[in-house]
Amino acid sequence: MTGVCSEIALGSSLQIILFVAPILIFISLFFTPMSIIFNEFELIALIASILIANKISHDGESNWLEGATLLAVYLIIAAAFFIV
Repeated sequence: MTGVCSEIALGSSLQIILFVAPILIFISLFFTPMSIIFNEFELIALIASILIANKISHDGESNWLEGATLLAVYLIIAAAFFIV
């Protein structure tokens, strides 16, 4: 059961990245320009979150500790963006 849940979560995030983000950037051409230029801090946060999600979902199983780890990383990244 956890394999299906993690597959749905990772699949939906992949769908957002590959479909919705380019559509929003195309729509922004008509109104306020929005680019995909990230600063160093945003790139580090993005790469770190991808690596951690990959490490946790590598075995195809998850437990409450891995979920708590993902939530903690999310909160740390959110707090860092708030401070910076």
